[in-house]
Amino acid sequence: MDRKSGILLHISSLPSPYGIGTLGKEAYAFADFLSAAGQKYWQLLPLGPTSFGDSPYQSFSSFAGNPYFIDLDLLAEDGLLDREELSAIDWGSDPRRVDYGKIYNARDAVLRKAFRKGFHRDREAVERFSATRSWLPDYALYMAVKRHFGMKSWLEWPDEDIRLRKPEAMERYRRELEEDIHFYTYLQYLFFRQWDALRDYIHSLGLRIIGDLPIYVAMDSADIWAEPTFFQLGEGLVPTEVSGVPPDSFSADGQLWGNPLYDYDRMRADGFGWWIRRVEGASRLFDVIRIDHFRGLESYWAVPYGAATAKDGRWRKGPGMELVGVLTSWFHGLDFIAEDLGYLTEEVRQLLRDSGLPGMKVLEFAFDSREPSNYLPHTYERNCVCYVGTHDNETVVQWREKAAPEDIADAKRYLGLNDEEGFVWGIIRGGMSSVADTFMVQMQDCLELGAESRMNEPGTSGRNWQWRMLKGEASPQLAEKLHVYTEMYGRL
Repeated sequence: MDRKSGILLHISSLPSPYGIGTLGKEAYAFADFLSAAGQKYWQLLPLGPTSFGDSPYQSFSSFAGNPYFIDLDLLAEDGLLDREELSAIDWGSDPRRVDYGKIYNARDAVLRKAFRKGFHRDREAVERFSATRSWLPDYALYMAVKRHFGMKSWLEWPDEDIRLRKPEAMERYRRELEEDIHFYTYLQYLFFRQWDALRDYIHSLGLRIIGDLPIYVAMDSADIWAEPTFFQLGEGLVPTEVSGVPPDSFSADGQLWGNPLYDYDRMRADGFGWWIRRVEGASRLFDVIRIDHFRGLESYWAVPYGAATAKDGRWRKGPGMELVGVLTSWFHGLDFIAEDLGYLTEEVRQLLRDSGLPGMKVLEFAFDSREPSNYLPHTYERNCVCYVGTHDNETVVQWREKAAPEDIADAKRYLGLNDEEGFVWGIIRGGMSSVADTFMVQMQDCLELGAESRMNEPGTSGRNWQWRMLKGEASPQLAEKLHVYTEMYGRL
């Protein structure tokens, strides 16, 4: 990767009149802002349809797009919706927060109106689209059956035959739920039609898109229902062990994620074809893929299914370079970033060296007096990505308020922070000026926002993934300020 920089801002955080950011005009405007600011990367979180908890890291599919992001104004321009009807809907009263309850209740009805108007009109285009997405028939059937059973997880479907994908049941539900199958298929057609247009525009500005590839997939997903053989599942397809991370100085109980674990022996026997298909799907969205929880490919924390916390887990060996080598050699023109945060052993560090991938450095971790730091900029090598903070971290303003006084004092002394420049922009300068080939900053930090704008606090629920940028905050003045820093430190 060349010496460049970019901004992390998820699609959901864009302004829009319909309660959540979309692939419409504000996404194009933000791409213009990035270009004016001299940036080269727009980093997004996973774009899949979200399930309970609204986390983009727990999706019904590794391949599908989130229908929440389909822009309703673009559908109105296409004659599929009525703008006056849209403006009468309660999408939420706070432009700073996504009200997922209201979005969930309103979106389905609106999109079904678009489906009824557009599906038969677009049927030939939909069929051509479907022919290029091998995952789509299973996903559409999965969602239709899921809706039929009140959106329950597939493990709780009362009909065992469809849970176990018996051919007679599959055929019967395809007949009985044909309209819903068409509906979920059409939503993917609409999503990717809008996404492809936006991505082409982003590329026309010389920008590239970084996106996350979660290391695990959700139990309640079409991925596992369609191909359970590649996962560690026992009797009744119930997981034997699940994912998490062990206790550390930040969490006495560790983190219990709960995702099913992979059966790497079966994946290896298949030539890691499941992973190749998954990354190929991600390559239709992103130009650079950040492999989430990269250390889990060397060894991963396995927790007995049903455990209350992650404390009782154990380390198990991952596929290492067997898998990483397949992915990096299979996809030409696709770049990867290794999210190598967390508990790192020499084996994990060796895997990163062997892979040749850039790892991550987080400036907010550089001044933590609780443990030794390799995140101080003078320790960096060029082949890394420096982040001020990620979507899982505090904003700089919040970090300054919560960190130990000695940590803030160290940051001020090390980076030469001063009142004239301001604390937040001094931190941004510290990362921008580092030798790291790539520098990334959250939009919240560019706006100097506090705790109310934090995107996610791991281990908590009910208040995450909600923050939104206000219309006009990505201003020409802010773009000019960013451009000055970007030019000063050779990242244009």
